[in-house]
Order: sequence, then C-alpha cells, then structure tokens
Amino acid sequence: MRKQVYSLLVENNPGVTSRISGLFSRRGYNIDSFSSGVTADPRYTRITIVATGDEQILEQIEKQVAKLEDVLDIKKLEDGTSITRELILVKIRVAEDQRQSIVSVTNIFRGKVVDVSLDSMIIELIGTQSKLDAFLELLVGYEILELARTGITGLTRGSADVVYLD
Repeated sequence: MRKQVYSLLVENNPGVTSRISGLFSRRGYNIDSFSSGVTADPRYTRITIVATGDEQILEQIEKQVAKLEDVLDIKKLEDGTSITRELILVKIRVAEDQRQSIVSVTNIFRGKVVDVSLDSMIIELIGTQSKLDAFLELLVGYEILELARTGITGLTRGSADVVYLD
C-alpha cells in the first residue's frame, strides 16, 4: 500500500466535488485528504486528492477520475517532480512559563504563533506532511486542545506539463 497525490483541473461546476468524492465512495476507495480551490481563471478549480492503495487500485482511481465529465486534466504529483504543502493550525494549552519553549520549537520549524491567550497558543505551520508530523511529535507532553489540517495541495515543477484551456 502506498499514498498517491493526484492534482485535478476541473470545470468549476456545481456538484463537481460531490461527483468526484462519490466515485471514491461507490468503489470503496479511501480519500486520505481532499482540498480544492478556484484557479486564476474562475471557470476552473484545482483539486488535490491523496489516496492510499496498491498499484492496481491507484491505477483504477486515476482512470475512473479521468473519465468524469468535469475533469479536464489529472496529474500524479510525485516526489522530486512536484511541490506539495499542507497547513496546520494547532491550539496548545500552555502555562505562561511554557510559552518560550513552544515559541522556540515553532521558530525552528518556521511556524508562526498566530494567537496567544492566558492559557493557550495557536501555532500555524506550513510544510510537507513529514515536517508537520515531526512538529507534532515534539509537542508530546503538551495538551493539544484542537488541531486543524488542510490536507495536501500541490503542483508539478516547471512549465512543461501546464494545461492551457482556451
């Protein structure tokens, strides 16, 4: 079993995300993460999906998604030929005397403290999944009150495989 990141360019039509996620659920495929947003051209949306499976399942996912009416392009985002990132927000319970150690760890990971209250802090961190997981491992011993992850988004490197529409 391995993870595969897919980048889809789709028409920005009502229900497109529902049709794509429905394809996964009908066939029993799991979605590890799903993120979408309108592109520079509001007629199109970029969707990034992370799925886990064996080679046959991942190949079937790619073929089935490519057949959908609204899907204009599908790319596999591979390590080395693409850039992927994820955003997390972590709310941590901290006492006043613990704040500096959290700030130090956050700075090492190039994160930001985006909120401080009397008993908690919210940290924003952007990076690869492994970077974010490593940061969370260093928070052992602190109480994580809430955690929000955006899921992976990404693009291929260079301009060779850019799809131009009209």
